[in-house]
Amino acid sequence: MPRVDDTTTLLDLTHAWHRAIARNDADAIAAFMAPDWVLVDHDGVGTRENFLSLVATGRLRHSLMKPVPRSERVRVHGDLGYVTARVLNTAHVEGREHHADEWTTDVFVRRAGRWECVLSQVTAARPDDDG
Repeated sequence: MPRVDDTTTLLDLTHAWHRAIARNDADAIAAFMAPDWVLVDHDGVGTRENFLSLVATGRLRHSLMKPVPRSERVRVHGDLGYVTARVLNTAHVEGREHHADEWTTDVFVRRAGRWECVLSQVTAARPDDDG
C-alpha cells in the first residue's frame, strides 16, 4: 500500500511541473526530469535535451497547462509511481498556437529519496472521454 504522502507528493510535483511548463522556465522544467527522460507522443519519441532546447530557445512555449478537475489518478508501487490526467494545454510552436486536450501519463522513479520523471506519454483525448 503506498504511503499517502507519496501520492500527495507526486500530485504536487506534477502540478508544480505544469506551472514550470506554463512559465516556459527550462531550468525549472529540467529539475523534474531524470537525465534519461523521454516523451512519447504523436511525433514519436523525444529526448529531454531536445524538449529543453525547444523551450530555452522559445521555439516551444506554453501559455496553458492545466489538468481537468477530477481526472487525475496517482498510483505508487514502491519507488515507482505514475500520474495520469486529462490535461488542457495551449502551446506555441515556432509562433503558431495549438490547443490540445490530452491524456498524459508521467512515470516517476524515486532515486536517492527524490522523485524524478523518467517517461511522459501523451495521447489526444476524445471529446466524449471522461476517463
